[in-house]
Amino acid sequence: MVPLDPWFIGIAGLAVMFAGISKAGFGSGAAFAAATILALVVEPGLALGIMLPMLMLIDVSSLRPYWGRWALPEARLLILGALPGIALGAALYRVASPDLFRLLIGGVSVGFVAWQLGLKSGWIRLVSARMPDWMGGLAGIAVGFTTFISHAGGPPAAVFLLTRDLGKTTYQATTVLVFWVLNVVKFVPYAMLGMFTLETFKINLLLVPFALLGTWLGVKAHHLVPERAFFALTYVLLTVTGSKLIWDGLT
Repeated sequence: MVPLDPWFIGIAGLAVMFAGISKAGFGSGAAFAAATILALVVEPGLALGIMLPMLMLIDVSSLRPYWGRWALPEARLLILGALPGIALGAALYRVASPDLFRLLIGGVSVGFVAWQLGLKSGWIRLVSARMPDWMGGLAGIAVGFTTFISHAGGPPAAVFLLTRDLGKTTYQATTVLVFWVLNVVKFVPYAMLGMFTLETFKINLLLVPFALLGTWLGVKAHHLVPERAFFALTYVLLTVTGSKLIWDGLT
């Protein structure tokens, strides 16, 4: 059962709105913070089930501003590679405990922050050469697995896309297309695994305005808000919430 109280709806609404801003304006890289936040107050599987319909709504709302501006070859490579990754995530979910998923979601969250800080400090260096197509398939496997277990496919997708000489808007449009398709694909195994319930449906109805508002704000923020400021806030959120999930999973 999900607590349908103002406190929970407030947390969930802010999380969904943050996901909309990220997906519609900043390349989806931080959208998974919403699932990380929700996993603090409900079981991880329930948090993922609540978020998926919201992410699908955000995807549809984000498509029109970026329609046709994506890099289709790169998107195709990531999508095809992601299919076995999604299957692997579904197989793990069948046997994993909620605590293991808390550890996975928390680990992905903290790892994302460490990765980004490593890139900015120069401790981690991405290859500057254009990645070949087969690397896009491998990156897609990581995208599929992480997007299934935590809605966190943005970072591995970025590792590949950032080497393909895409402009800012083309990059953004490509991530919108990729995760729109993958979220539709994920819907089937999520439903088969019982991650959608009558309670999650009721919550989704309450969260629709937050998703639409976040998407609208994200499209506007894409042109107005410095990425540095947005991701600084994201890193703080992910560090705090991810650390708490790791602690909960271990204890």
